[in-house]
Amino acid sequence: MTSRISLTRYLVEQQRHHGLIPSQLRLLIEVVARACKRISISVNKGALGDILGTAQTENVQGEVQKKLDIIANEVLIEANEWGGHLAAMASEEMEGIYVVPNRFPQGEYLLMFDPLDGSSNIDVNVSIGTIFSVLKKADNGEGVSETDFLQPGTQQVAAGYCVYGPQTTLVLTVGHGVAMFTLDREQGSWVLTQDEVTIPADTKEFAINMSNTRHWAPPVKHYIDECLAGKEGPRGKDFNMRWVASMVADVHRILTRGGIFMYPWDKREPEKPGKLRLMYEANPMSFLIEQAGGASTNGKQRIMDIVPKKLHERVSVVLGSKNEVERVTSYHLEENN
Repeated sequence: MTSRISLTRYLVEQQRHHGLIPSQLRLLIEVVARACKRISISVNKGALGDILGTAQTENVQGEVQKKLDIIANEVLIEANEWGGHLAAMASEEMEGIYVVPNRFPQGEYLLMFDPLDGSSNIDVNVSIGTIFSVLKKADNGEGVSETDFLQPGTQQVAAGYCVYGPQTTLVLTVGHGVAMFTLDREQGSWVLTQDEVTIPADTKEFAINMSNTRHWAPPVKHYIDECLAGKEGPRGKDFNMRWVASMVADVHRILTRGGIFMYPWDKREPEKPGKLRLMYEANPMSFLIEQAGGASTNGKQRIMDIVPKKLHERVSVVLGSKNEVERVTSYHLEENN
């Protein structure tokens, strides 16, 4: 019988063979994974658990919160606050940071998360997920503040997401490739089902919200027009469009079989650099994509090189198969010259 590798064994071996995971980081990842199991149970209950619909409240982004947004946020906080591995947390659903209470020991890591990405899809039973990113707090011997979180994505020590779909899948990087774990519901454990995930450099699939075509900048329209021209066009091949409107689901497809995901700046809110959040969505996904051999930019520069100026900073996102991302980026850079 083939030995099944659990998440814990995988993390221990990463620590043992690559020296990548201190014990406190390993504990943190395992706690996040357990919290995702709890969220998965709530997601799967759906209407039976009275978690559908809105909560009649708005988050800091001005977006109407779903009941499950609030539940997932509380699950992640409660699971992580007492273990002694964290100094503070930040969430897309909260205006400021959440400092670990004084009654608990304070650790050296910072956790950021989007507790429920794609929550507009909850009520229609489409895949949604949790995204997380881990930073190490600067060793300044002082308390923790929002400034401690304002690190570029290159400083991430771990990142991942959990997608709640037909299977519940945890996708993780600790800086040495990307691994996928499937939740065995009977055993209650995460089992390694794919290691050393690699994204093809070329693709025939793109993911973008086509309803915004009239608002795009010329470089984005240029690229999509080439794709739509098909075999008769300059690319010489037909492309398929896929769009779930859940970043977790769209990125999971790209990690599984390649493709390019684009959520670009557009003219609807020209003062904003993009729609997605740099620290809760773009950075962790960029870390995963790059570790799988792909690329991720804001159209002009590598996303993980951006130094955040505020906790809820937004960014334009172009990520996925390396050659396609480089093509889109080159069109933006040509426009600026």
